[in-house]
Amino acid sequence: MPKTTEQLAKDFRKLSPEKQRFILQKLKKKKSEIISAVKIISRPDDIPLSFAQQRLWFLDQLEGPNAAYTIPVALKIIGKLNVPVLEQSLNKIIQRHESLRTVFDTKNGMPVQLISLELILMIKILDIQSMPDTERNTEMNRLIDEEDLKPFDLSNGPLIRAKLLKLESEEHVFLLTIHHIIYDGWSIGIMLNELSTFYQAYLKEEDYSFQELPIQYADYAIQQHEHFEGDFLQKQSAYWKNQLADIPAVLGIPTDKPHPTERTYQGSRVSFTLSLELSQKLKDLSKREGVTLFMMLLTAFAILLSRYSSQRDVLIGSPIAARNRSELESLIGLFINTLVLRIDLSVNQSFQGLLRQVKRTVLDAYAHQDIPFEKLVEALEPERDMSRTPLYQVGFTLQNIPVSNFDIPGLSFVPLETDKLTAKFDLNLIMSETESGLGGILEYNTDIFHAETIQRMSIHLQNLLNNVIQYPEQLIFSISFLSRAEEDKLLFDWNDTKKNYSDTGFIHQLFELKAEQIPSAVAVIFNDLEITYKDLNFRSNQLAHYMKLRTVGSESVVGVYMERSIELVVSLLAILKCGGVYVPLDPDYPDERTSFMVEDSDVELVLVQEKYMNDFDNKEIDLICVDRDLHLISQENRHNLSVDFQPDNLAYIIYTSGSTGRPKGAMNTHRGMYNRLLWMQDFCRLNENDRVLQKTPFSFDVSVWEFFLPLMTGATLVVAEPEGHKDSSYLVNLIFEKEINIIHFVPSMLRAFLENREIRKCSSLKQVICSGEALPFDLQKRFFDCLNAELYNLYGPTEAAVDVTYHHCVKNTKHGIVPIGRPIHNTSIYILDEYFYPIPIGALGELYIGGLNVARGYYNRADLTAEKFIPDPFSDEKGARLYKTGDLVRFLPDGEIEYIGRIDSQVKIRGFRIELGEIEAILCQHESIREVVVMACEDHPGNRQLVAYYTGNDTVTDDELRNYLKTNLPDYMIPQFFHELEKMPLTTNGKIDRKRLPKPDGSYSRVEYVEPCSETEKSLADIWVGVLKLDRVGTNDNFFQIGGHSLLAIQVMSRIHEQFQLKLPVRTLFDEPTIDGLAGQIEKLSKAVKSASIELDEDREEGEI
Repeated sequence: MPKTTEQLAKDFRKLSPEKQRFILQKLKKKKSEIISAVKIISRPDDIPLSFAQQRLWFLDQLEGPNAAYTIPVALKIIGKLNVPVLEQSLNKIIQRHESLRTVFDTKNGMPVQLISLELILMIKILDIQSMPDTERNTEMNRLIDEEDLKPFDLSNGPLIRAKLLKLESEEHVFLLTIHHIIYDGWSIGIMLNELSTFYQAYLKEEDYSFQELPIQYADYAIQQHEHFEGDFLQKQSAYWKNQLADIPAVLGIPTDKPHPTERTYQGSRVSFTLSLELSQKLKDLSKREGVTLFMMLLTAFAILLSRYSSQRDVLIGSPIAARNRSELESLIGLFINTLVLRIDLSVNQSFQGLLRQVKRTVLDAYAHQDIPFEKLVEALEPERDMSRTPLYQVGFTLQNIPVSNFDIPGLSFVPLETDKLTAKFDLNLIMSETESGLGGILEYNTDIFHAETIQRMSIHLQNLLNNVIQYPEQLIFSISFLSRAEEDKLLFDWNDTKKNYSDTGFIHQLFELKAEQIPSAVAVIFNDLEITYKDLNFRSNQLAHYMKLRTVGSESVVGVYMERSIELVVSLLAILKCGGVYVPLDPDYPDERTSFMVEDSDVELVLVQEKYMNDFDNKEIDLICVDRDLHLISQENRHNLSVDFQPDNLAYIIYTSGSTGRPKGAMNTHRGMYNRLLWMQDFCRLNENDRVLQKTPFSFDVSVWEFFLPLMTGATLVVAEPEGHKDSSYLVNLIFEKEINIIHFVPSMLRAFLENREIRKCSSLKQVICSGEALPFDLQKRFFDCLNAELYNLYGPTEAAVDVTYHHCVKNTKHGIVPIGRPIHNTSIYILDEYFYPIPIGALGELYIGGLNVARGYYNRADLTAEKFIPDPFSDEKGARLYKTGDLVRFLPDGEIEYIGRIDSQVKIRGFRIELGEIEAILCQHESIREVVVMACEDHPGNRQLVAYYTGNDTVTDDELRNYLKTNLPDYMIPQFFHELEKMPLTTNGKIDRKRLPKPDGSYSRVEYVEPCSETEKSLADIWVGVLKLDRVGTNDNFFQIGGHSLLAIQVMSRIHEQFQLKLPVRTLFDEPTIDGLAGQIEKLSKAVKSASIELDEDREEGEI
């Protein structure tokens, strides 16, 4: 029984490299055993396009003519050039190859080839020799770029241009530009070889004839359609369906600009050359490992892409010549095919191990290379995305086609590298062998990447290759590709935050100092009550002494169960003074949660207000009622306590939500709190004339600085009444009446605050601090429109003493984002991958926090503490630790940090990895939207859908929001459902409570059949039924979800043209893929045409009169 292709491929992999090369050479001399030779057969009246041509033709129809698919060749010719002979030679080639005389048209909705019997091409000569040298060089480059950017008309042609720039009498630049639909990289070599041969023959006035071509490109296209049917296609596609099952839809390399919603081709390139020594060592290593140079470079590139994107499943498209039959080798035309190579980097194996894996992948792909890429896309049916190429967005090529195999006596030729200003992919690496070593070009889309980003990437690739040849046995995620200088910048320079604060200082002692210096100054205002620094110090001392009688001492855990009041301020100070650790217990919390925190934190004593005493009736816990027992407390000593404090003693424990539903208590030290508050004072510069509003629930860590920063600096602490933080009108009046200077807002609350009609009354505000959520860019703009104050965006988890980074917001910035900034004093910020290696600038990684602010850990949770608080590998200090935040961020080029979102908030829907925060940020910019939350919800098991919850200023329809998002985001990021809420559910800390958002039910995703009603809808339905071969279609059915694809879309638009006498661009169907939407576009255009016709008739009548 003969072996299958897969079995032959496995046998082939077992052979030595020498035997593999020998067999490959033999196979090249034979016809392919998989596909029979192309034979000249009778041609139909309508010659079809090859599958590769169909794709390029469709893109031209969809996007209009552009220069992305032109292939330019620029040759500098030195010597006495005979231009008429060059032109004669070029026309001989055009006559010899039908493909160069081909244009494309549509018949019955299908594209066809039209071959001209004759085409005479004139070489256009531009004489620029009179220009000065520098100007001439500039003009030459401009003309080359101009030629490269000039598109072709596929319907009218010709699809080949030739131009000659005359620099001097014996120095010319020959520009040959051909559309990719009739030409490929291999064809360049054929063209130049034939041009050389004909030129020399005609120069000698000889009539040279090549052996007649056995077939023409049209014959190949015809047989390709006949061949790729039935069993062959099924066998090939079966392999690829298995190989590319469940692939990620997008390779998430971070971009410098938002990815356009439609595919663009603006491009540029960065060139580099590997040294001869490195190039040779790579070849030597390839030989030793039994792989090709292509496999070696592909493996290295895949590692780099994985490190940049944090994805372990990487897809790279690589072109192959696809001329696996002898009769195709001398034919000019588009034969190139693309292999989608899937590299699995989920295991941190050695480079050598991955190299062997990549070798298997490549050889298997070669064994199944005959299925056209276009047919592969049809078979796999990936989710439609108009902004990117299907299946892959990054390409890799190792060129082995000689483009200058061109020898004419008396002439010398220098290939000029054109500055290709278009890009077919997001990123494309092209490697080739040169005399100086391996040359590389990184071609990139300038609509998404900056030049400096790609320049860095090219350097990283070179660094990676240098490390690979030295240590090929090293694990792939330990291969360093950052330069020493770059690593120093990321790890040390941008973390140079050292500031000498006292190692023995404590916040309550700074307060005590102020009580001595300004005893009669007002310390706290609450409603109509005021208390001076002297009295506040006396009362807190008395309570501290009273607690000591209850054995409260160093690191005794004391619960505080109160609403905002002066008693609350007294209590917090008293606990710190006697060495205790305070645990906020919010009376608004459910009784079950409060009981858990009291038990979990081993609370020894609870300070409580009389109104809440009943809440502890059934609890065996020691209580002090601070208002009822005031007569007892006031008998205690009023002097400051003498307690032996250590900076590493705990100051407070604040509970945060746990992923398992069990809250966890973050233990923060005096050292961390002291460092955080002194840093803030360095930029706030508070004094006794300032007033700070305390409005954040004290179970939220922002309250720490709200309480203590004013009291340690001599400012006045104004305490908002209970629940007052939720009422923007109350806050506006309070700020106005009490002349508040500094206030904090969670961004969602800031938005509501800024919408208050009397916001202009808040002119006393000097500094507004934002933290707790990502600060949207539009909200920053709104802030500066409303208030004349400074705005700071801070970031920090409860596990690191409130905040660890800061960004001073700037009015009129055009960045489009609000960074979280840089580390505060004595704090280090690292962005690392999963193996704790630093991430390059611009790439995504997890944020780790080091320095004085890092908490001790979680109370009574040694397991979780060990998981989240890890040894700091970058610090020389004994016992230094990092906190693993779970936040996804990246460094911007200036060292500021951009917050992307929670790592666990990234969702994957239909293969696309989606950051929900990106959708929220765009929706927030809509004028009718106040707040928005986007979630991935299951309406029934296995069916995840994006749902946008929002509150609005005005009535806005789902379609309006959907269309607004379409201008900024690709289709797969558009929520399926929009749910308007009267107000967002909030946690007690003022953050949006996602758990309380309503869940979608199964009816949300059900597309019910809606019968076409209007004549336009009925006509469209008939067209769809005919093209899609369906029994019926409804007005809400999506064309692409019921069997439609690009070529069928062409047929639909062709029939619409015949039916309605309207010429709609193909893109209309992609933008409006339902009968309902498409009918609307047709009716709109029909009215416009009719209106224009009436106006024209009126103009004619006036002319006749």
